[in-house]
Amino acid sequence: MSNLPPPPPPPPPGRGQQPGSQPPQGGKKPIASGWPRWTIPVLLAVLVGTLVLNQVWPNTTGEKLSYTEFITAVEADKVATFDLTNGTNTISGEFTDGTQFTTTVRDNFPDETERALLTEHNVNWTTKEPESNWLLNWAGLLLPFILIIGFLVWMNKRAQGQMGNVMSIGRSRAKTYSADKPSTTFSDIAGYEGVKQEITEVVDFLRMPERFREIGARVPKGMLLVGPPGTGKTLFARAVAGEAGVGFLSVTGSDFMEMFVGVGASRVRDLFAQARKLGRAIIFIDEIDSIGRKRGAGLGGGHDEREQTLNQMLAEMDGFETSEGIVILAATNRPDILDPALLRPGRFDRQIVVPLPENEERLAILKVHSRDKRMGPDVDLEVMSKATPGMSGADLANLVNGAALFAVRRGSKQVERIDFENARDRVVMGARRESLVLSAEERRATAIHEGGHAILTVVLPNADPLHKVTILPRGMALGVTWSLPEERHTYSKEYFEDVICRAMGGRVAEKLVFGHLNSGAANDLEQATSIARRMVREWGMSDAVGPMAWSGHQQVFLGEDLMTQGREYSDDTAKMIDNEIFRILHEQEARAMEILASHRSALDAVAEELLERETIDGADVARLVQAGLGDSPSEDHQATLAD
Repeated sequence: MSNLPPPPPPPPPGRGQQPGSQPPQGGKKPIASGWPRWTIPVLLAVLVGTLVLNQVWPNTTGEKLSYTEFITAVEADKVATFDLTNGTNTISGEFTDGTQFTTTVRDNFPDETERALLTEHNVNWTTKEPESNWLLNWAGLLLPFILIIGFLVWMNKRAQGQMGNVMSIGRSRAKTYSADKPSTTFSDIAGYEGVKQEITEVVDFLRMPERFREIGARVPKGMLLVGPPGTGKTLFARAVAGEAGVGFLSVTGSDFMEMFVGVGASRVRDLFAQARKLGRAIIFIDEIDSIGRKRGAGLGGGHDEREQTLNQMLAEMDGFETSEGIVILAATNRPDILDPALLRPGRFDRQIVVPLPENEERLAILKVHSRDKRMGPDVDLEVMSKATPGMSGADLANLVNGAALFAVRRGSKQVERIDFENARDRVVMGARRESLVLSAEERRATAIHEGGHAILTVVLPNADPLHKVTILPRGMALGVTWSLPEERHTYSKEYFEDVICRAMGGRVAEKLVFGHLNSGAANDLEQATSIARRMVREWGMSDAVGPMAWSGHQQVFLGEDLMTQGREYSDDTAKMIDNEIFRILHEQEARAMEILASHRSALDAVAEELLERETIDGADVARLVQAGLGDSPSEDHQATLAD
């Protein structure tokens, strides 16, 4: 396997792979309230309970006696009188000294013996029926009616709440952030000095609009932040509001869409009305492509509700001037699908590209995210920034956090270099599959396959430096050969030819050693074919086709190629393109076979080393190549591996 970089390079393929910061809420301080709402109902309940408590649970006073103690007191002529309550068998009586007592007796009290005892000792006693409690009697009758009335009241309140939601469905769902508490500034964003300079004039306008009015300058109404996911477009919008010290209304494109017709347009009107009430404000619309797609595109025409929302937004942007102090910021990673009317001068006048960070910017981002981490002495963020080309700011934040998680898993009290290496391997190559056990035959085939990729990576003059090669299953691959692409912005024809040749290395190595092929090179062939096709169709790197280019197929939802346009070239040209793709792939396969055949001893040595150690570094592969047939890698690769 080899990692085959298209422009920008794709993720590294593997053998056996299947083909194919929230801003703080606020803006308004909470109003200090008085007593809670439940205070009055609780007080009323306590009062009612106090009034009826004695009726529900009558209190009894006096000394509590057992039955034996009661009979003993009767025999001692201490009992003067008592009342026997039927049903409950409780006795409330009075001693001869005037004190009270209570006791509980058995059923059928008194019997003949007990009657004779009471008569003998002159004890006066009477029987009475238990007192009825009117509250308990009525409670049993009223409880069903109380439950029914409570259910009806609950349903009424719920219906009122739903009606309130329906009545307010046209209001904007934008979150308003206060101007007195800016949460993010430019100092919180590492790197991207060019982007900061582009949007600084918007901050200056919102701070000091008089300077612009005096000279007659007009600040753009709208600025569109364009860039790959994770590059910090939303963070830049919050930083503009924090630097300017004005109100900030944040909304996403999906917040405008609802099941009711006309709701999106109504929310757009309410959004701009809120912004005008704030005076100077910034409206930030994230993922604007969800409502700003080209109108009338796609199967079956456009979406009427989405088009109404877009039309209302276009009208609102025409309905205010920059002198009002309102600036619209929007973010998207798909500017190609936006409606042209949205991007014309007077609406979104300026597009600011937020690209993937360069080496120095990645270093600054790593330092920002490492500030609150306990770093070990062997951690070199400069080396890590050079080893992470193509990663966005979000990827780098995830990398640092992943390294901290690996440190905790190891039981370490600080993040060390090995933790960063493990985190980077997990991000680039995928998590290691511990449960997957390969047979001896599969392990050897994987070692030969990855060895072919590794040797070609070291030998080819335009290949990226080899970092490491492993036969440990990671992600969807049974083995991975990982090279570190050099940071570049243009690619030569020779570079892509070497990339395709490296992709053929695993397939050719297995054919050279075992004499047969298997499905392990499916992903390698897919990426090699894709690069060869783009070389011929898009980049003009074929002498037979010449300086002609045809872009890839348009997406169906854009409706630009569907049933309106046929193929852009004739059948003869299509056959010529296919022949050129065929020629490039077969030439590079033959080239890989020739190189590996001349380095057969090195291939066997690398495979044996992989079977023994499972993972080896690029420097070890270069050493084995040098030890094999007297061949040596290019001087550039030797210098890179030495570093």
